[in-house]
Amino acid sequence: MKNSTRLRQAISERRAVIVPGCHDALSAKVIESCGFEAIQISGFGVAGSLLGKPDVGLVQMKDVLDTAWNIVQAVSIPVMADADTGGGNAINAAWVTERLIAMGTAGMNIEDQSFPKRCGHMEGKEIVPAEEMVGKIRACAEARDHLDSDFVINARTDALAVDGLTEAIRRGNLYLEAGADLVFIDAIAARAEIEKALEGIQGPLSVNLMDGVTGVKTELIPIPELAKLGVSRVSIPIASIMVSYKAMKDFFTTLRESATGTLPGQTQWMSSFEDYTAFIGLGEYQRMEGKFLYGKRKD
Repeated sequence: MKNSTRLRQAISERRAVIVPGCHDALSAKVIESCGFEAIQISGFGVAGSLLGKPDVGLVQMKDVLDTAWNIVQAVSIPVMADADTGGGNAINAAWVTERLIAMGTAGMNIEDQSFPKRCGHMEGKEIVPAEEMVGKIRACAEARDHLDSDFVINARTDALAVDGLTEAIRRGNLYLEAGADLVFIDAIAARAEIEKALEGIQGPLSVNLMDGVTGVKTELIPIPELAKLGVSRVSIPIASIMVSYKAMKDFFTTLRESATGTLPGQTQWMSSFEDYTAFIGLGEYQRMEGKFLYGKRKD
């Protein structure tokens, strides 16, 4: 079964399928190894890991596509790419959709912010006219229908922060009519708003959750409760980059403050060399060396 089909089926069941965010191929492999059935690429995480910068529209579309390619090649579970605002107008968005389908992604997020966009939990967002976003989605849907009808288009609207929940719901339904498969109302805050959105959106709904992070807007609701409400997808978008940042910060701070410049016996900070190299597949490359490289072949 294609990964796009697997993802579409999971979303259609409206069981709050958990889709953690990754920021690179390694974080994607870790998430997959922990048993999650799908992942999404975090634009927030890519901006931080690739540039060391905030998610304010600085990452180039080529870098978005290159990162998506690396992640798709690294895992076997469905991957949803973050296409931000689509790279320009509707024609650009269609081209990006074609590229993402060709490389094997199972779906994509596209949003109605004006460019340069910013992380949905930041202040100062601006949105394009709904009609402009409708054109982008129609163009993306045409590319989808031509190349992979199961590819999932997740239409994100940032209208809640700008014009309120009623407008966000109105836009979500317009985007579904234009060909989107899923609606994500970003920065939705409370259970009551989620319930209202579920009543108003005429299709599957996605929400964001983030445990243990201050500064995000959505109320932390247990996944089984979201499934009971009928939420289709739950993204945990920025965990990988935030966890990575804290782990590295804590380790290198401790190392710098150590009187000896070493941390003897403190094995809790990192994996063993053997565990890590096994995880990233060193053994398979050593097997290939023994099979193919002159001077190392066993034959």
